Amino acid sequence: MKLIILDRDGVINQDSDRFIKTPEEWEAIPGSLESIACLNQAGYRVVVATNQSGIGRGLFDIEGLHRVHGKMRYQLAAVGGNVDAIFFCPHRPQDGCACRKPKPGLLLDIASRLQVTLASVPAIGDSLRDLQAARAVGALPILVKTGKGRRTLDKHPDLGDVPVYEDLAAAVAALLAAD
Repeated sequence: MKLIILDRDGVINQDSDRFIKTPEEWEAIPGSLESIACLNQAGYRVVVATNQSGIGRGLFDIEGLHRVHGKMRYQLAAVGGNVDAIFFCPHRPQDGCACRKPKPGLLLDIASRLQVTLASVPAIGDSLRDLQAARAVGALPILVKTGKGRRTLDKHPDLGDVPVYEDLAAAVAALLAAD
């Protein structure tokens, strides 16, 4: 089984410092949904791992999050794509949970529930915390410049051997070309 882990905000959809609270605020990054469909067609299971502290902050509830994910799934289906699962952390940064990236709990939960090892599994994100969580479980961290990606690269210009791509479409094209 081929598996890939994607962050949501800033990778699949436009990010907002005010949080994505409703389906109306969720807007796909051009090419991201088609890229997920390409991954599906190439035999990848696509899983989303996302921090959603807006829940812990009281900005939206789990039902609201499910409505946002419903819109994402609907738009994905329209282009022939699918995500197998969505894992999320509802906690605020100060809550000290084990699941909020950069801690590895969310990714460890993915490994446990899917009964897989995450060694060398591509994990695409737009922030340092995404890369840190991936490294902590032995996954292959990949940075995209969308969302907070450019800011991450400006703050941390030496990310070592982390591949950096313009967006999810470019990352997926490179990944599939290497398969």
